[in-house]
Amino acid sequence: MKKLILAAALVCMATFGAFAQQQKRGETATPEERAQRQTERMAEQLQLSETQKAQILAINLEHAKKRQAEMEARKAEMDAKREEMKAMREEMKAQDEQIKEILTEEQRAKWEELKEAQMDRRGRRSGGEIRERGEMPQRKRGGN
Repeated sequence: MKKLILAAALVCMATFGAFAQQQKRGETATPEERAQRQTERMAEQLQLSETQKAQILAINLEHAKKRQAEMEARKAEMDAKREEMKAMREEMKAQDEQIKEILTEEQRAKWEELKEAQMDRRGRRSGGEIRERGEMPQRKRGGN
């Protein structure tokens, strides 16, 4: 009976812990909050004096702000790349439309087939074989 109660308690604790983690993921802590939490954990684990705690908080805050700035810069880069790719796709669509206006119905149908075949070949490698991700190609040996 004791084992059953203990197991049930462990399951409840794990469930509530996972639930709390999910709620925290949606929120983004400020660098100040992250530095404070990290410093509090260190103070608890290392029995820091108030002087040490203040010094470590300053260090943690400095690095948390740097990491925040780096994350924001990376996000801005990704957003810029995403916009660039979107512009390229729109340009390709415009090019396709211009080409379609010039081609006859037969040529347009053939061109669509060629484009579809090209899309199918994207997974192919030299020699035309299709390989699974991570599969190594077989080397052809000479006649020696």
